[in-house]
Amino acid sequence: MADHLEASITLPSDPASVSAARSHVVGTLAEWGLPPQSETADTIRLIVSELVTNAVQHTFGQSPTFTVDLALERDEHLRIGVTDSHPRFPRRLPAAVQQDNGRGMVIIRWLTAESGGRMSVTPTREGGKTICVELPWTVRARAVPAAGQQEA
Repeated sequence: MADHLEASITLPSDPASVSAARSHVVGTLAEWGLPPQSETADTIRLIVSELVTNAVQHTFGQSPTFTVDLALERDEHLRIGVTDSHPRFPRRLPAAVQQDNGRGMVIIRWLTAESGGRMSVTPTREGGKTICVELPWTVRARAVPAAGQQEA
């Protein structure tokens, strides 16, 4: 596999975009060798769902679009970044027992830590932010057949 792979998609800040972002990420990672029905794919699917839902719900219409970036470095680290143009950084809210929402960042932090990864939030030059999750890539690289050859 290549030393560096990248993929990106920009979508409108609309609830329907959550599913589109999730599908894009899972499809791209499948092309990179991650089986879509694996536990790792399920974890990434949930992380992406929570990141994108936050970008849609908490930008209050001040970010008309958001971008999901994927980068795979040397078959070692997968970086997932979600960028929006809203200046407010996420903050930890007290989660009441009966509360139906507000736990997205807690879920993301827990899944990231459980997977041996890390999460960061950085400002963009344009005044928004990128929430980035970096996870170890545990998928063994698939051999790519040479032109004109078939896989065994």
